[in-house]
Amino acid sequence: MTMNISNALLGLGLLVALPLAAQEENYVSEVWCPDQGNGTYKNPVLYADYSDPDACRVGDDFYLTASSFNCLPGLPILHSKDLVNWTIISHAIPYALAPVQSPERPEHGNRIWAPAIRHHDGEFYIFWGDPDRGAFMVKAKDPKGPWTEPVLVKPAKGIIDTCPFWDEDGKVYMVHAYAGSRAEFKSVISICELNAEATRAITPSRIIFDGHEAHETCEGPKMYKRGDYYYIFHPAGGVPTGWQVVLRSKNIYGPYEWRTVMAQGSSPVNGPHQGAWVNTPTGEDWFLHFQDVGAYGRLVHLQPMKWIDGWPVIGTDKDGDGCGEPVLTYRKPDVGQTYPICNPQERDEFDGYTLSPQWQWHANINEKWAYYAGDQSIVRLYSYPVVKDYKNLWDVANLLLQKTPAPNFTATMKLTFKPDKRYTGERSGLVVMGMDYAGVILENTETGLELSQVECLKADMGMPEQKNASMALADNTVYLRVKFSTDGSKIAESDGGHDLVVTCDFSYSLDGKRFKKIGDSFQAKEGRWIGAKVGMFCTRPAIKINDGGWADVDWFRITK
Repeated sequence: MTMNISNALLGLGLLVALPLAAQEENYVSEVWCPDQGNGTYKNPVLYADYSDPDACRVGDDFYLTASSFNCLPGLPILHSKDLVNWTIISHAIPYALAPVQSPERPEHGNRIWAPAIRHHDGEFYIFWGDPDRGAFMVKAKDPKGPWTEPVLVKPAKGIIDTCPFWDEDGKVYMVHAYAGSRAEFKSVISICELNAEATRAITPSRIIFDGHEAHETCEGPKMYKRGDYYYIFHPAGGVPTGWQVVLRSKNIYGPYEWRTVMAQGSSPVNGPHQGAWVNTPTGEDWFLHFQDVGAYGRLVHLQPMKWIDGWPVIGTDKDGDGCGEPVLTYRKPDVGQTYPICNPQERDEFDGYTLSPQWQWHANINEKWAYYAGDQSIVRLYSYPVVKDYKNLWDVANLLLQKTPAPNFTATMKLTFKPDKRYTGERSGLVVMGMDYAGVILENTETGLELSQVECLKADMGMPEQKNASMALADNTVYLRVKFSTDGSKIAESDGGHDLVVTCDFSYSLDGKRFKKIGDSFQAKEGRWIGAKVGMFCTRPAIKINDGGWADVDWFRITK
């Protein structure tokens, strides 16, 4: 269960981070800004890996959450006033998920899948499926927290993509799908009834739609009611190539009729599906969904939506057949007034006693990993021992990473490495992490400090790292940089043909002004169900000692 103990979180710099997020409301990115400042926006509205997004409106405010899998803090909460400009305000899982099979090793791709966020009777609820344990729920009166500890609503292996629904007669339901990898069964939508508190399933799940024939791999259901009809919005056809389906019935248990209401069509937006129907205070309807582009993850798009003859049409329906396709630019939603431009946080000057909320570790947070020294304007990463059967950074939990925020950008950090002189093998540096990874890394060796550009292909398969370039380093303070770039080209059709080709080039500087390229160009690759992430780490060998060194990071900046 999640540890929401105030003192513990204060010590980790997590609980107090929430109010600071509000100070970033007007942060404007220089690398991707969907609000074009003229009453229109461009997609994606979130050029970052907010996989499986769901959203709800409460009054004039919109709130969005997304899958966080093994990354902590988990269940990010984003806030918007107009569905275009978003900022991170909190996380519903701030510290840990339990039980943990191996607390020092990431559970790549597990834990929090496809959440749904709802507001009912003065409280926010988030439901999600853990594919190995079942359906979970947390709730809060304020989306900034504190959130309750997770409640296991329905224990079961393979249940995913859970969404609660409160009916007009007071009954509470949960609609969900199944993960074929765990349940050995998929392509159906099911529903069960919950108790009045929405904390426990009180009936078995009942299949209400079979998509095997027309909508294979149907998943991600979201339930609503409009007029006399129950509606279930769900994607089908698989993540990179699928489409959006809507079911409707006057009986919650069906039978349900269906329509395909959005597909790629002639647009460049592959797999436009799985998301949230929301309406504005002025009565407009909109739909948020994702698009999987590979290394940059699952990007969030905003589509206009209208109701025609009792069915939603999402995007623009050029041929009038009831199935829309995604828009790339459109007028902004009418929310009654104009709000300032803002974007999710990207940079961190490390001048407070918390991290900026875009950062995530790769596993449950260990209080021995870092010191947030606001009085010194640094974050100090302590070297932490790798696991005994360590093969490469895929096995490391104390990676401090953030999502990639744009198609073309540069990440730069200032680092001072202070390894323990009693032994060798401590490392720190800048890393681009995925199933393949690369980085520019400092290591204390027998001959002194060494700066290397490293690469590891098939890291998830346990393959070893290799050095593409290395040099002796006399100064322990260095500026590290990685440049991400793409021209929009896709990988070969033989490999799927939907992922962007993303190139990373590494460089370093001793004065922060003159940067020199080091090593080879690297083609970034996604992680397990997540996009590639960029950030830092500090490790030491798996040897039994009583202390180690550290790395002080002055700042981390995202620029054009």
